[in-house]
Amino acid sequence: MSPTEHPTTPVLAAQGVRKSFGEKEVLRDISLEVGAGTVTVVLGPSGSGKTTLLRALGGLETPDAGVITIGDSTVDFAELTPNRRGRLPRAQREQADRLASHTGFVFQGHDLFAHKTAIENVVEGPVIVQGEDPAAARERGMALLEQVGLTEHADKYPYQLSGGQQQRVGIARALALRPEVVLFDEPTSALDPETVGEVLAVMRDLAQQSWTMVVVTHEIRFAREVADDVLFIDGGVVVERGAPEQVILAPREARTQAFLKRILEPI
Repeated sequence: MSPTEHPTTPVLAAQGVRKSFGEKEVLRDISLEVGAGTVTVVLGPSGSGKTTLLRALGGLETPDAGVITIGDSTVDFAELTPNRRGRLPRAQREQADRLASHTGFVFQGHDLFAHKTAIENVVEGPVIVQGEDPAAARERGMALLEQVGLTEHADKYPYQLSGGQQQRVGIARALALRPEVVLFDEPTSALDPETVGEVLAVMRDLAQQSWTMVVVTHEIRFAREVADDVLFIDGGVVVERGAPEQVILAPREARTQAFLKRILEPI
């Protein structure tokens, strides 16, 4: 499916995003748009800036410059002035936090609270951050655990769950915030091959339910079958962007071709 088939107003737009760590410029003038109900997959080699871009969109990194709009919130990061420790003044932090409140983040390494059960992990954000009634949040959280196939594991702690089950709890936790965009940072890279499929199956279901998703991954089959739009990033810039059948099966750029040649399995 081509991104041109989604003429809706973008739910997420980034323009001219830049980020450096010391003298190393990790993101160099990155721009993208994500339409409502679409799946955007971000590909690229290690160190290309994929995760930094995702963390910037999710409010976990503060860009040095660029404008990011998610939902009805817009932040021009060039106008923000971090202190020497990279921290923003309170008013500016609140502005960036409002932007981040539109997203749910699924981490590479699960990052669940070890001392909380699966259902407690899922309802933590809605209750503590969004002020939702605990009983209502639990009811909705149980429905989300059912959606990811974990109802019977609701009262188990992370150490009692497999890696794939923990990641599915992480997905339910992100959905519990009712985000406009769900961000996935290589959600299967820390899993063994037997559990990768169960996580990808949940993500396929979310795509069919028209959740708006931005996914950093090396799962090329998933990208080809599920993505509406594919970005290939290298050296902190978008090298190539288009429908999966173009970027994955007929890449135009030499850097994209070289990357896919290294990792592409018969699909």
